[in-house]
Amino acid sequence: MPILIDYPSPHVVLITIDNQPKRNAMSREMMQELASCWDRLATSDCRAIVLTGAGEKAFNAGADITGDLSANKETAQMINRSLLKTSGYPKPIISAVNGVCAGGGVELLFSTDIRLAAPHARFGLPEVRWGIYPFGGATSKLVNQIGYVHAMKLLLTAEMIDAKKAQSIGLINDIVPAGELIDQAVSVAATIAANSPIAVQAVKQHISDSVAAATLARESAEQLQGDRVRASADFSEGVNAFRRKRTPNY
Repeated sequence: MPILIDYPSPHVVLITIDNQPKRNAMSREMMQELASCWDRLATSDCRAIVLTGAGEKAFNAGADITGDLSANKETAQMINRSLLKTSGYPKPIISAVNGVCAGGGVELLFSTDIRLAAPHARFGLPEVRWGIYPFGGATSKLVNQIGYVHAMKLLLTAEMIDAKKAQSIGLINDIVPAGELIDQAVSVAATIAANSPIAVQAVKQHISDSVAAATLARESAEQLQGDRVRASADFSEGVNAFRRKRTPNY
């Protein structure tokens, strides 16, 4: 299964996104599986979650845009849940970024509370390069998380940044040697899991509810802009260029 579940420590769950041939990009089926996983863990005895990607090259390269790109209401709701975009969540999530984190991978990163990264990790939101609107919450959450100027540079240039830069702008907490990344993330999760679960989860639920409510309030405006981009010639050209591995011509 492309979403792998392990239990490395008492009350700690390790989720691994596994689609290595595509840098752990997620198909619609994988997003549905991840959304279901969040739902199961929310009511389990899990107290902390570690999220990572399989292999040594990628955390998550976002959506698999070689597949289905439709976005009806039900699909949008499922994607939102997979990224925890517009819904609060009670369990703390620690991300272990083991490589490329791009597009929807960065938007998935926004749902995590503590973020560790390997030195070779790279981060970016390349959507506008390919004529795509960043639907996963970047336009709603990123300014609040790292500040206006840093957010706008990532969103508008579509450039990738390294782990040191990501740490300097507050996108991640710590840089950890690649060979120690999972162990360190599990250690942080275990520290959290040793605290009062009702207190920890109350703090997490309140803060994530507040973030989700602010994001949800902007959802209709974001949908309008996203639909405008999706209906454009730029969208068709960008997606075709990506799939054919060429430079788009706008």
